Amino acid sequence: QVQLAESGGGSVQAGGSLRLSCASSGYTYDTTSFCMAWFRQVPGKEREGVAALTTRDGTTYYADSVKGRFTISQDNTKTLYLQMNSLQSEDSGMYYCAADPVVCYSSYWSKRAAFRIWGQGIQVTVSS
Repeated sequence: QVQLAESGGGSVQAGGSLRLSCASSGYTYDTTSFCMAWFRQVPGKEREGVAALTTRDGTTYYADSVKGRFTISQDNTKTLYLQMNSLQSEDSGMYYCAADPVVCYSSYWSKRAAFRIWGQGIQVTVSS
């Protein structure tokens, strides 16, 4: 129903910035509410929620580790963004865009199992 494709990853020095983009297709932006989220995974670890946004009202959620440094947003082209500033080595990992119908629930937005639709992932590497 909905397909997601990430872009904008790469390598950056600590303290730098990157902006990830997630292009959506098959998404009825003008009539349907989605929870859109960014997750991060490193080898040998669980995939963890980084940030989420409810498209209907713009409510956002952030992991404590990124609050104040990362900003999730969506523009009128239906593209989801993650602006990442003041990057540190611990921010490195594979970043995934995720989506699910309805809204982001405060107790579930950071759970991998809450999302049915996933992008392929994109690597972010922060060097010191």
